[in-house]
Amino acid sequence: MTTTATQGPSQDRPAGGPRGRPAPGPVGAARREHPAPGAALAVLPGVLRGALAWTDAHRAHFTLPDDVLEPHTQVNATLKPLGELAQLGSTIRRTTAPGTPEHELAGDLVAYAWEQVAAGELLLELLRAEPFAAYPYEIYAAFAGYGLRHEGFEALAGPLTATRAWAHTEQHANRQLGLVNSERRVGVVTHTDAGAVLSRTWLGGLSEPWMFEGPSGYALTHTVFHLTDWGRMPDRVPAKIDGYLRTWLPAWADGCLESGQWDLTGELLAVAASLPGPPPAELLDAVWPVLAGVQHATGCVPETGVPVQDPSPDPYPFIDCYHSTLVTAFAAALSLRSLRGAGEAVPGRERRTA
Repeated sequence: MTTTATQGPSQDRPAGGPRGRPAPGPVGAARREHPAPGAALAVLPGVLRGALAWTDAHRAHFTLPDDVLEPHTQVNATLKPLGELAQLGSTIRRTTAPGTPEHELAGDLVAYAWEQVAAGELLLELLRAEPFAAYPYEIYAAFAGYGLRHEGFEALAGPLTATRAWAHTEQHANRQLGLVNSERRVGVVTHTDAGAVLSRTWLGGLSEPWMFEGPSGYALTHTVFHLTDWGRMPDRVPAKIDGYLRTWLPAWADGCLESGQWDLTGELLAVAASLPGPPPAELLDAVWPVLAGVQHATGCVPETGVPVQDPSPDPYPFIDCYHSTLVTAFAAALSLRSLRGAGEAVPGRERRTA
């Protein structure tokens, strides 16, 4: 089987323009200079409910094929979407209030994903077949962080993650940070120091903000997701990175809106809602109404381009909107928590100043 990484939203998506830079498009940025206070809160509940409803209505598309363990099966079209459903669904479940429809539906979607991997048995088979690959472990960690465990998987993974090969797997820094976060979730000793890895990322180096483009944008968002355990621990963000992001997120989000990069816009909104301290309310109030306007009546959100006006129940192919729709739901749940102040109650926060 191909060893393509599966770790939640992909940071390897093409941006659409030359050299990966967001391409200009006919969709202009509708972000206002002085957004109305509370504009985000006015649209977020509906955006979240719509995105989750679409995901639920299309859950059959996340179903794993019978030949998922065969070498010819494409990971990116099967296990990757399911892993993203587990990761983002579990975060939405943890972020929303118990008893609410979105809380219950998110939990139901995670339970469905767990059924698809046979309560972890399928992931154990993947790990046996590809002990050198990180993606079965990362998918498993999405479930383990939610409390769903498989004793046999962890019994085999323990010795594997203690090998020299595991500690020296060559990968980009933000991907390595994702592996560190997976190890934390499973509860084993991490193979390296997260702070050292963070310093080697595009974001950790406080790169020149005008160098922001598609691949670096996704690398940046995933650095924050892995650092904060998908928004659950905002205070893991160092003060200097917090300040850098608060300064430049508005400009980057504006560029994504102008070029119709809706998927990356959603990820940047999730980053904004994962920062420690007061939320960047002006940014959220400015951008969320625009993304809400892009969302189709069915609840789905396209990855890129001019939104279609097609009234049909499936205006976009599943592969072209499932990720951006999941990301929109994820970002909406985090933004609601941030704006409503529920983040104050998130346990396990660790404020870092390095």
